[in-house]
Amino acid sequence: MINTPTQQALLAILVHAAMADGEKSQVERDFVRDLAQQLDEQGGALQLAQAVQAALLGRLTAQQAAAQITEPMHRQLAYEWATAVCHADALCSPAEAAFLQRLKADLQLGSTEPEATAQTQALAQAAYADAAVAPLAVVASTEASAPVAAPSVDNAAIDRMVLNYAILNGALELLPQSWASMAIIPLQIKMVYRVGVAHGVALDQGHIKEFIAAAGVGLTSQYIEQFGRKLLGGLVGKAGGKLLGGLTGQATGMAFSFASTYALGHLAKRYYVGGRVMSTDLLRQTYQGLLDNGKALQQAHGGDIKARASTLDAAEVMRLVRG
Repeated sequence: MINTPTQQALLAILVHAAMADGEKSQVERDFVRDLAQQLDEQGGALQLAQAVQAALLGRLTAQQAAAQITEPMHRQLAYEWATAVCHADALCSPAEAAFLQRLKADLQLGSTEPEATAQTQALAQAAYADAAVAPLAVVASTEASAPVAAPSVDNAAIDRMVLNYAILNGALELLPQSWASMAIIPLQIKMVYRVGVAHGVALDQGHIKEFIAAAGVGLTSQYIEQFGRKLLGGLVGKAGGKLLGGLTGQATGMAFSFASTYALGHLAKRYYVGGRVMSTDLLRQTYQGLLDNGKALQQAHGGDIKARASTLDAAEVMRLVRG
């Protein structure tokens, strides 16, 4: 179990990672606000809210926070989370890269966990940095323009594809390495892109991210949920030198990622069939209804999710993200 001082130190490092580039972007403000809000809702309010304030006001530096984390697996977790935050807007700036390099040294990870640290960085680059310079195929049309000639839509094939992505993203949550969760949002982007192509529309990543954000998915509802759950739920041990999350936390993450991916895929189907004309309110209302369906369906596919998890490793995850 993560004790309170370690929770506070982890949270402070996340806040410093969000502010590492000196640009207080909307994504970064949302990150700090939404994480603090979730901690409040889950009963971790007072002491962890104080940690947020201490980091924001500079009373607890990232170096000081790193020194308070003694367990090797918690140090690795701190680096993985900070890496995810620095790459979350699809661009790790030089200032953010320098922050991560200093943090790695402060956490003393260079010699103790070189393979895990390298995998964390490589996956983050594959999932986010590469996407910034090599977006998915872009058509000349914009969001407002007419779609290309639509092929005959195979709804059954789309449904199978969405289910496979939901199973895959649920499986990623079962992997002992926290970095695996970094692949979930990029894979959801690819799924939405493929749903669009099946309907004769090929939007670029920018449009797809706007669609996902408008539905209420993305950084706030996924990274924040994961960070808050693990901060409050704790970690219970190690297996084979890898981080091991509690069974309750793993089950919660699996169910959430399966359901959110399933809901997003079917929301994309309705969005493209309707000519990409849905208000933000309608998108969110429809997504919430589909999310309930996904949560119910996840129980029937628990075995499929576990079987898929048994086939995944770092190389396979990076291939799926880049492919």
